[in-house]
Amino acid sequence: QVQLVESGGGLVQAGGSLRLSCAASGSTFSINVMGWYRQAPGKQRELVAVVSRGGRLDYGSSVKDRFTISRDNAMNTVYLQMNSLKPEDTAVYYCNAGVAWTRIDYWGQGTQVTVSS
Repeated sequence: QVQLVESGGGLVQAGGSLRLSCAASGSTFSINVMGWYRQAPGKQRELVAVVSRGGRLDYGSSVKDRFTISRDNAMNTVYLQMNSLKPEDTAVYYCNAGVAWTRIDYWGQGTQVTVSS
């Protein structure tokens, strides 16, 4: 059992920045991959960024070069630094965790990010 709690969402103007955090608790020894997905109204959930325990990184094409994912060494916390935010980044951002690169086993409840023009 792993619990994920996101924080750091809010309202920001276009061009601004936000830093999201996701704290993991429970059986965190089983987590090898943590990341972020987002979902905007009427759209499919899409990959934002993912990081492995060993430091492997991947980003969705729409956020690469603007967002940065990082994690602590124990994989207890993952961060998403979001810069140069655009209105189209507005979405609910969900933290996720899994035991392998290609699977998601746990989800957080999400945090709302709203970017105004």
